[in-house]
Amino acid sequence: MKNVLTVVGARPQFIKAAMISRQMRNSNRLKEIIVHTGQHYDANMSEVFFQELGIPQPDFHLGISGGGHGEMTGKMMCELEPLFSRVQPDLVLVYGDTNSTLAAALVACKLHIPVAHVEGGLRNHDLSIPEEVNRVVTDRVSRLVFYPTDRALENLLAEGFEGFGCRLVRTGDLMYDAALCFRPPAGRPAQSYVLLTLHRASNTEPESLPEIVSALNEIACEGKLIFPVHPRTRGALSRQGLTLHPNIEQLEPVGYLEMLSLLDGCEKVITDSGGLQKEAYAYGKTGLVLMEHTPWEELVEEQYLRTTAIKQTAILENWRKVSGLKPSGRLLYGDGNSARMVIQALEEFLSSSL
Repeated sequence: MKNVLTVVGARPQFIKAAMISRQMRNSNRLKEIIVHTGQHYDANMSEVFFQELGIPQPDFHLGISGGGHGEMTGKMMCELEPLFSRVQPDLVLVYGDTNSTLAAALVACKLHIPVAHVEGGLRNHDLSIPEEVNRVVTDRVSRLVFYPTDRALENLLAEGFEGFGCRLVRTGDLMYDAALCFRPPAGRPAQSYVLLTLHRASNTEPESLPEIVSALNEIACEGKLIFPVHPRTRGALSRQGLTLHPNIEQLEPVGYLEMLSLLDGCEKVITDSGGLQKEAYAYGKTGLVLMEHTPWEELVEEQYLRTTAIKQTAILENWRKVSGLKPSGRLLYGDGNSARMVIQALEEFLSSSL
């Protein structure tokens, strides 16, 4: 039995880990050890996902949250190094592009523990974005890179990964799997509201958030927006003295199943969440991404989403163009078996490493 240590810390990682944990419990060759860094500390951003998705409770909880990117990543590394040394896992499994992902990958690499990275090869092609740094570095130190799409593979090959001695495995996308697995029992006719999420640090800064709010308030003049408000965003709105149009219905953060229900019932989406972009695709929704570039480039190319510069005029111009999108209908993220493919690759890799 090989020990796979999974490190999670944020909402999208909990969803991906739920799909992997389900499959790993069926393996007689792998045992999962879960570490929660604490990066998302709010009960509605963390605990509810473990409860709803049936993820085993973490074996270790570090309780690290807040602070700048360097401070948070450094604190995580300081806690993870003695933990990894004590547990001695056979492999460390990380997801996506968060500070938790980078910290775990760096520590494991320095301790000569193999790293496997789910969602490899995604690129914004902009190193000023913290998540881009996290995903590029994590890919580079990983022995197994699970990539979801042809475009992700193209990115890896362009960066020379074919000669780096790591194993590249196409799996499709775990969040697409989860969206299909946990979809509400019956699809509902689209209702006349737009589902809005907004949480990225760059979008809550004083140079960005007023531009976004001004555009959203104008969009809200045309109809209702439902907005589960991230704690970071709520704090930024308050500090910057920004108010939202009455047609923007503000909710506390919602659990995964409630978010899927809101998505299933909406007409369109406005988001800066990478996870919600793929969930919208899974449910046939079009929308606007509050980012100039998305690592899920194929969603723009296949006319599911539009991206935008973070200026009021650009946001409004691109929102008006969303109604003209004509999605291709192509299958982009696999057939719902990504978790099984990840487990199979982990088993093969660890067997060959004996």
